Amino acid sequence: MTGAIDAPCHETAIRVYYEDTDTGGIVYYANYLKYAERARSELLRDLGFENSAILAQKGVAIAVRRVTADYMKPARLDDLLTVATRVRAVHGATVEMEQVVRCDGADLVRMAVTLACINTVGRPVRLPPEVRGALIEFAGDAAGTGTDG
Repeated sequence: MTGAIDAPCHETAIRVYYEDTDTGGIVYYANYLKYAERARSELLRDLGFENSAILAQKGVAIAVRRVTADYMKPARLDDLLTVATRVRAVHGATVEMEQVVRCDGADLVRMAVTLACINTVGRPVRLPPEVRGALIEFAGDAAGTGTDG
C-alpha cells in the first residue's frame, strides 16, 4: 500500500456514531472493515450495479478474500470520515482495491483488499463482463488487467 490514493478514486462519506465506538468514544477496529464494505458497495452502485442485483441476476457474489489493514490513528465519535477507494487491478475472478479511511485529510487506516467472485454454493466464478468492464473503465490506466483469477 502506498498510503496515497491518486485519481481515479471514489469517495464515500461516513459519520461515526455511538454504536461504532467503545466507551471512550474511539472507533472499534473491526468497524473500519464495515466502512470499507459500504464504500465498495457505493462504488459499485455509482457504476450502475447493486450487489443484490448481481447476485439475483447473475448468481454471483463478490466476497472479500483478503484484507490487510494498517491502523495509524483512531477515529472518534461524531467524526466525518471519508473512505477513498481505488481499483488497483481487475482480473477474471478477482479485483484488487486500495482503500484509505481519512478524517480531516489525515490517513487513519489503509487497507489492501482482494475481492473474489463466487457462485451461490461458494465456488469461484468469473466477474460478470459488464461489471468487469465498468471497473476497468473506472480505474483507467491505474489498474493492470489480466485474465487470471
